[in-house]
Amino acid sequence: MSDLIYKYDYRDRIMFKYYFGLITVENVKESWRDAIEKKLIPGDVIGFVLDYRSAHFDIKPGRHIEIPEFYQQYPHVFHKKRVAIVTENPEDIVYPMLIQTQDKGYMSEPFSTVDAAISWIWSFE
Repeated sequence: MSDLIYKYDYRDRIMFKYYFGLITVENVKESWRDAIEKKLIPGDVIGFVLDYRSAHFDIKPGRHIEIPEFYQQYPHVFHKKRVAIVTENPEDIVYPMLIQTQDKGYMSEPFSTVDAAISWIWSFE
């Protein structure tokens, strides 16, 4: 699995996930499963900032759909939440855009800065 750091900002009620290295669909799903099983996601979280600026997606064509399907399997975690996906690599921006087309029960949006991602999450409060 790729390297990953979790951080929760209690003041803003935003959970941050920082990814490093090559990221596969399996990495994304495993990291969420791990966070859910270990109860790392506080109940008052309003959104997630997924920071991929130090990572690169290694996702086979068509497999991106598994990520929104995964989110939909865990409504107690993702329902009505905002998922901000931060990446600066032009090659990687396509995945958040494709995932966004499958949003159901939650909202996702691609960003190139963490500040913009946080502002977007807070714009719904």
